[in-house]
Amino acid sequence: MLTVWGRRNSINVQKVMWAVGELGLPHRRLDAGGAFGGLDTASYARLNPNRRVPTLEDGDFVLWESNAIVRYLAEVYGRAPFFPDDARGRALAGQWMDWMTTTLLPPLTVVFWGLIRTPPERRDAAAIESALAGCAEAFRLLDGQLEGRDFLLGEALTMGDLPVGCAAYRWLALPIERPALPALEAYHARLAARPAFAEHVMLPLT
Repeated sequence: MLTVWGRRNSINVQKVMWAVGELGLPHRRLDAGGAFGGLDTASYARLNPNRRVPTLEDGDFVLWESNAIVRYLAEVYGRAPFFPDDARGRALAGQWMDWMTTTLLPPLTVVFWGLIRTPPERRDAAAIESALAGCAEAFRLLDGQLEGRDFLLGEALTMGDLPVGCAAYRWLALPIERPALPALEAYHARLAARPAFAEHVMLPLT
């Protein structure tokens, strides 16, 4: 049985749990991080020296970094098309996973933390405004990729959709004005119809 360490409201834990759900894997999830604490213990540091979540235990194998965990689960327990069966397909899926981390997540994190996890009197309005513009630019790029496609790479969900799909939910659930992006909104609606996405990703923003 898999063990996933991490709290439900972490976007990085959500992408891992969505993968677990899509693949129907027996598992247990242990609350850690945030209000649950536990990351500063010696026992957790032996699992994950970064003292962050998520961390995966698969028997005696331990892995951290959420995108690495998603790739591992897709390769070991999945099959095509979720884990693409050709090098180019895997590379393209990985491209979008990394794009989410390097390009989309930084401004989205500023907006999320500013509006959801920071009291109004302590918010940096200028930083939030700048990050909103960065998010809008990134999501316009994503909307263009999704035009004429059901999912990022075509007609089927792949591991590449998981990080991006988590970000799309968070963006569309934030209490903000946002540009109309029809392809992105249709993509999110398709994801919302998937039970594992609804269970593990479509959670209140906290």
